[in-house]
Amino acid sequence: MTRTEATDLILAAKHKKGLKWVDIAKKVGQSKEWTTAALLGQMTLDKKQAATVGKLLGLPPEVVEQLQMVPYKGSLPTAVPTDPLLYRFYELIQVYGTTIKSLINEEFGDGIMSAIDFSMDISRVEDPKGDRVKIVLNGKFLPYKMY
Repeated sequence: MTRTEATDLILAAKHKKGLKWVDIAKKVGQSKEWTTAALLGQMTLDKKQAATVGKLLGLPPEVVEQLQMVPYKGSLPTAVPTDPLLYRFYELIQVYGTTIKSLINEEFGDGIMSAIDFSMDISRVEDPKGDRVKIVLNGKFLPYKMY
């Protein structure tokens, strides 16, 4: 079984049971953001977490095993995403990427924001003009070394 096939079974079971990512995350004991990434094939669950997901979703042992394997990171099928929501993030980086980089470098120096030592929070902000999406990315700054 491939990781893609496992993900397809996870998504089908989640839909069939009418569960939300936050429901699954509570059972796993992690954030909804991390749990969603894990079940979409981007993180590794430990044995207990994988068993919990397997039982909750009624998954076969092959899927539970896949959840414990170190995945190949990166899940977009094309260089430029075609899904409208994902494309907006691409567009955001195209427009504001150099600004974000410049401001981070000015504040911290030459380096990067880690996507490994990292957390994310996605929430709804009610607004009379239309609800807003609030995304907080929190990554450790890693300076480039001189050698």
